[in-house]
Amino acid sequence: MENVNEIKDKIRQRFVKVAIDPTAPQRHPTGPASAKKLGYDAAEIDGLPAVVTESFAGVGNPLGLHEVRPSETVLDIGCGAGVDSFLAARKVGPSGRVIGVDMTAEMVKKATDNAVAAGVTNTEFHQGEADCLPVPDGAVDLVISNGVFNLCIDKPKVLAEVYRVLRPGGRVQMADILLGEAVTEGQVEKKGAWSD
Repeated sequence: MENVNEIKDKIRQRFVKVAIDPTAPQRHPTGPASAKKLGYDAAEIDGLPAVVTESFAGVGNPLGLHEVRPSETVLDIGCGAGVDSFLAARKVGPSGRVIGVDMTAEMVKKATDNAVAAGVTNTEFHQGEADCLPVPDGAVDLVISNGVFNLCIDKPKVLAEVYRVLRPGGRVQMADILLGEAVTEGQVEKKGAWSD
């Protein structure tokens, strides 16, 4: 059985690879074609520079769940290279802002560089983990997350952090994967490691 640090290291390695070598074979779909298959507007994805979308590694479209409103402050947990952050930044407009948090320094650097490439000025990116967010209490209107919660080991702690950073009346929009109740232990074993 892997310990918590081993699991986190494997997850980090997986996404560092997506950040620094996005064209390398991955165990999961990545890139702009994957985003379009998941329901993102093709024009919005094509409107971002290729360097931005090449490292997309989401599992759904959290922005498609509800309107992102002008002037809101959005927190993107597990922001990766910034695709969801930049799309949200365009929706909140110049009076809003988006804070991206990712556990890997490589993705934070890539997202920061991608903001320049995409001409987006109302974003900021920080290295951190979902169970200890580098965001003040009650600072955000909307928390988005795309394929991150399933990778979190202490889900109640992550939910407590989400609740802590949300303003009263704030919301959560997330896309994620989960195992259904009918999945057997044998099927789970065949799925691979936690970080796959």
